[in-house]
Amino acid sequence: MPKIVTLPGDGIGPEVTAAAVQVLREVAPDVTIEEHLIGGVAYDTHGDPFPQPTRDALANADAVLLGTVGGAQDSAWNLLPRHLRPESGLLALRKALGCYANLRPVRVQPGLEHLSPLKAELARGVDILIVRELLGGVYFDGDRKIDGDTAYNTMRYTTPEVERVAKVAFWAAEQRRGRVTSVDKANVLEVSELWRRDVTALRDRDYRGIHLNHEYVDSVAMLIVSDPSRYDVIVTENLFGDILSDLAAVIPGSLGLMPSASLGDGAGLFEPIHGSAPDIAGKGIANPAAAIMSAGMLLRHGLKRPDAANRIDRAVALALRAQPTRDLGGAADTQTFTRAVLSALESSPAVG
Repeated sequence: MPKIVTLPGDGIGPEVTAAAVQVLREVAPDVTIEEHLIGGVAYDTHGDPFPQPTRDALANADAVLLGTVGGAQDSAWNLLPRHLRPESGLLALRKALGCYANLRPVRVQPGLEHLSPLKAELARGVDILIVRELLGGVYFDGDRKIDGDTAYNTMRYTTPEVERVAKVAFWAAEQRRGRVTSVDKANVLEVSELWRRDVTALRDRDYRGIHLNHEYVDSVAMLIVSDPSRYDVIVTENLFGDILSDLAAVIPGSLGLMPSASLGDGAGLFEPIHGSAPDIAGKGIANPAAAIMSAGMLLRHGLKRPDAANRIDRAVALALRAQPTRDLGGAADTQTFTRAVLSALESSPAVG
């Protein structure tokens, strides 16, 4: 029986996670769901933002569903030593899980094109999956220093690091439209030459059915907002992926519509990308769509249940049209929207 560990966290995290759990229980009644603490609330209880009981629970988990972590800027948590702050618990969680590939879907929901900063004709039908390498590159290389008036950081990748994240991208493309765009800066960076070489070799060896093309990161930054429908799956290294995924996040029109997944060799981590929104925490008005869609990604990528994931995606799309939340110009509160998703699921029974 699959085991899911939920980590609701801080702010609106418990509210949106509870909504996602309701949906999970509807589409996957056989899973075991176990809740633990992380972030500020974990510090308040255990004196540690990533306490030992949570670490122990992850040892035999099949997937992890995270809410949100952190408080307001003037929170007492932000006055703690850095290693005790809520965000340090999140970083420790990601390290413990060994998640090396971050998946960020960018999908404009039908009927909500008007929310996008892009023209409706550009936003309509956008459905991109950005796969970002998460544990390597310039952010993590130890060869860094500030020495007087000189500072440097080193971008470094190995073939195994490139291949493991590229495999995730190619696998995802097989479930989608069969196209991968690998993003680099091979005209000026040797590390990008290695990246391009290794991605091409992997496709030619193991994924010949996938259409692969290579583009420079500066070109993609322009095209992702001027012609976003050209992209299916984008795979890239850590720095470029950080910038492109945040740029693309504005296209759907609300962070409340943005789920994510971080995958490694063990349990994957699934979470909405929005913050903890302490100003509305406890008011019951948070948009749970991203958390619910993160539960869908958990089923698709964590438990390999695409049919159940598709049911959630369809139900969320219907609920967004029928009961849009306040951040989307509607009036639905958290529970009203969740009930709309559950109602849509009842009208779309499981296959088989």
